[in-house]
Amino acid sequence: MPQIWFYTFLSLAVVSALSFVGALALTLGNDRLKKVLLYLVSFSAGALLGDVFLHLFPEMQKSGFGQREGFYILGGILIFFIFEKFIHWHHSHTEHEEEIHAVVYLAIAGDALHNFIDGLIIAGSFLVSPALGVATTLAVIFHEIPHELGNFAVLVHGGWTAKKALLYNFFSSFAAFLGGIVVLILSSGQSSQPTILLALGASNFIYVALSDLVPEIHKETDKEKSWFLLLSFFLGMVVMASLLFLEK
Repeated sequence: MPQIWFYTFLSLAVVSALSFVGALALTLGNDRLKKVLLYLVSFSAGALLGDVFLHLFPEMQKSGFGQREGFYILGGILIFFIFEKFIHWHHSHTEHEEEIHAVVYLAIAGDALHNFIDGLIIAGSFLVSPALGVATTLAVIFHEIPHELGNFAVLVHGGWTAKKALLYNFFSSFAAFLGGIVVLILSSGQSSQPTILLALGASNFIYVALSDLVPEIHKETDKEKSWFLLLSFFLGMVVMASLLFLEK
């Protein structure tokens, strides 16, 4: 158990450090950032789906994959739909001047919730095996890079200074440690595989990839760029497939 705590906290520390990746936006500039960001989004979408179908689902299958597990995954997708719908509803019912102010704080609140869920998923994966924990952590990292860049841009656009945006992003990243601690404490002394947590991870990754990331990719209509986006998407899956060698 101490080894699992160490692996989990080390992984969460790496993920939390990505909260400072927003500083890259300052050096890249808006135009260059937009070009790079879409390829990162495409790569992370492939990585998230690769982790679901090559790592999480096979692990769930080991303890039996039936209707109960199906309900877990559907329930998770429903929960994330409700979370996102609530944020969008709140955003759309504000006046223009208040809208930017509201978006800034909603972005931070949403990021903290997002990080908390990442902590749950990473800790739950390490409870199954170090290899699954590493694969899931990498999938989270690949997604966090474009996510943090985008979140930083929202905060700055909302009127915050770059320093304040980076600082609040960093503070919100601690929610991941809270999520990890909750899972590790509640699972202490239990030998059963955390099927619900694996289902939560799978539903989260599926929802984020197909609801948030893929629609962004489809906004690009240039055929040449679309081929490179497809390649980035495929490479994300390839990276997850290559991690299967860790599990042998």
